[in-house]
Amino acid sequence: MIAIEELYKNYGPKKALNGISLTVERGELFAYLGPNGAGKSTTIRILTGLTRMTSGRASLGGFDIETQVTLAKHQFGVVQQYVNLDQELTVFENLDIHGRLFGMSKRARRKKVDTLLAYIEMEDRADTLVKSLSGGLKRRVTIARALLHEPGILFLDEPTVGLDAAIRRRIWALIKKIQQQGTTIFLTTHHIEEAEFLAQRVAFLDNGRIVALDTPEHLMESVGHWAVDQFAGSEMTTSYFKTRQKANTFKAEGEFTLRRVNLEDAFLSLIGRKVQS
Repeated sequence: MIAIEELYKNYGPKKALNGISLTVERGELFAYLGPNGAGKSTTIRILTGLTRMTSGRASLGGFDIETQVTLAKHQFGVVQQYVNLDQELTVFENLDIHGRLFGMSKRARRKKVDTLLAYIEMEDRADTLVKSLSGGLKRRVTIARALLHEPGILFLDEPTVGLDAAIRRRIWALIKKIQQQGTTIFLTTHHIEEAEFLAQRVAFLDNGRIVALDTPEHLMESVGHWAVDQFAGSEMTTSYFKTRQKANTFKAEGEFTLRRVNLEDAFLSLIGRKVQS
């Protein structure tokens, strides 16, 4: 559903993207991780037609994003990092306007809006002004809006930014539900546990290049299965082990914790800094 070949984007002498190539299969939930400035948002802006690439090729649903622009744009919905709903309109009006922009008939819009409000469990909020909704409910509405024209691809750019842990989990459940019904999802996030929980494959991006691309399980296994965190003052060092037995025999000094390896460990071992840096 998504194919990218040797994608470059230059801003003067700076290479924001430096030869990205990847494919995302139909129905796959793919996570795209990297520290700030790695090129995540630039990639999504190119794929969604907001920024022109310097060179390379990309297609969505088989349609080239530069030579078949209109057809490519009908393939996707996008949930941006910051809520961009019209605060002075109702939930229904926000969704209805989106349907009009995609040329949907009044009858088709009404039916689809009703279906999506039930889907996101907000049937009773159709006539509620958006400005009175909580952050979590606003995020659900932005996801429903992106799905209104029934796209095969959904771009999620930091979909749970600013939400507390409990609400974030509810959004995760909604994202999994969407993916299980056949939608291809391309996710960027600073919550690395979000990618570990949701994604079937993950790409690690740094300085405009993909440095690793695999399943979360394989990426974590490349580091080990168990980790020992040692604390000395404000410093922490981590050692990784293939078995718990080897971790148990490790002679840690001072305070330490024993835990399972997670996806952030794999990211740090490859890139050397956190996703949020």
